[in-house]
Amino acid sequence: MTLRAGVIGLGVMGKNHARVLSNLDGVHFVGAVDPAFISGADSVQPKVFATFQDLIKEGIDYCVIAAPTSLHQKLAFEAIDSGVAVLIEKPLSLDYESSCQIKDRAEKKNVLVGVGHIERFNAGLQQMKLRIQEGELGQVFQISTRRQGPFPGRISDVGVIKDLATHDIDLTSWLADSNYAHLFAQTANKSGREYEDLVSVVGSLKSGIVINHNVNWLSPQKERKVMVTGSNGTFVVDTLHSDLTFYANGTTVVSQPSLAHFSGMTQGDVIRYSFDKPEPLKVEHEQFRDKILNGEGSIVTAAEGCETVRVADAMVKSSQENQVIFLK
Repeated sequence: MTLRAGVIGLGVMGKNHARVLSNLDGVHFVGAVDPAFISGADSVQPKVFATFQDLIKEGIDYCVIAAPTSLHQKLAFEAIDSGVAVLIEKPLSLDYESSCQIKDRAEKKNVLVGVGHIERFNAGLQQMKLRIQEGELGQVFQISTRRQGPFPGRISDVGVIKDLATHDIDLTSWLADSNYAHLFAQTANKSGREYEDLVSVVGSLKSGIVINHNVNWLSPQKERKVMVTGSNGTFVVDTLHSDLTFYANGTTVVSQPSLAHFSGMTQGDVIRYSFDKPEPLKVEHEQFRDKILNGEGSIVTAAEGCETVRVADAMVKSSQENQVIFLK
């Protein structure tokens, strides 16, 4: 069976979704929806539709919502009510309430909804999770992330928490197989926009793992790092290049007198792993395709997307109220 698919929104991510779908086995890319392109602002192949309903009339099995976050709920409802499976770019919606409404509507109508948390499909993080599950890191103590870079002019309806930190919220819970227990967030607004452009978060998961996230749109250096520290050492993933490095705890005896009082870990071997690195977006679509066809694909569910937005809302609340937020 060949699935018929479409894309809503032809911004940066929308164009990438259209490119992948145009070359994906088992999928026929019907076209995209974006009024700006109809007006002659740009062009894309194949067909471009003025409205989502025009695309639906062409007959599609699933669509990707790559429109601004503020439009996610409305467009998701249209897809669900039409019986069209939908992959929604992260975050699922603007807030926890509207995210849950999408999830509940999909469950009621028995329509598949996935969330585009693309980092889960990064080969470096996939390898890290596998090795953690196999016990190579021992007991996990801490998950730390750094996600920073220049301000993206294309983002206008959310701040850095909903746009970028949601990546880290999702991948942290996924790596640890544990939800957030509590957190404290501090933000800054230096761009003059309504929303925050920097956030620093500390907290812990229900499993007891300590977490911290540093995310901003203010750095000229683009950085995407995930560090997981355990009793056997530290895994570091550079998700920009899908590289995974292991820094093992050593067994060297500290002989320097000034450091003799410190009985902590010492540096051992450093291993940089080699593995296949397929494009994460392609893997994400392959998994969503397989989920539709036979139920076997691994996707980020609407329920998981809701939980991520719940944590993001807690970060915003924590920064506004200057207090620790406990997530029940």
